[in-house]
Amino acid sequence: MYKQLKNYVGVGLLTIGLLSLSACGGSKSSTKVTPPNDEVEVTVLCSGPEYQSDATALRFSAISSSMDQMTAKKKALSEARAGLAAQIETTLKGVIDNYLKSAEHQNREDLEKRYEGLTREVINQQLTGTRTICEKMTKTKEGTYKSYVCIELGGPEILNSLNNRLSKDEQLKIDYDYEKFKKTFEEEMNKAGNN
Repeated sequence: MYKQLKNYVGVGLLTIGLLSLSACGGSKSSTKVTPPNDEVEVTVLCSGPEYQSDATALRFSAISSSMDQMTAKKKALSEARAGLAAQIETTLKGVIDNYLKSAEHQNREDLEKRYEGLTREVINQQLTGTRTICEKMTKTKEGTYKSYVCIELGGPEILNSLNNRLSKDEQLKIDYDYEKFKKTFEEEMNKAGNN
């Protein structure tokens, strides 16, 4: 009888322990974080996980305000394009660096300059192909317009444009390996999506 009672107590304690652990784990996900009393949470339109870069596209969100509705919109689009251009440039710099490291080129420095020059050309051309994936306009109590925008440029479009330029360059096409370049590009797009 004492042995049975000991087993029941042991099972009971184990059950209570498991319930306590599951309750602790569950409460973390359901706990809502509220801002301090002197602060108000702000919802930023066209922003959040669904508007961040991923392996398929680079994205950038921007906000701008003005007393004039069209000026607010133009400023937001201009800021988004500038941010996206910087993001594309960073990604392509990583692609070129990693591609050239993996290839065996004799005059690496000269080739790097050629690649970077073509990259700038591609960025300037590609920004005209951006898509607006979110656009919202609000008006404040003071009468100011706020424009929220998120634009994107797909990875395949960037890669195709780069491939067209690189394969036409006489000096680069001698050593250019599209499949290796594509693989390096896809790795950098995955990194961009994880940041």
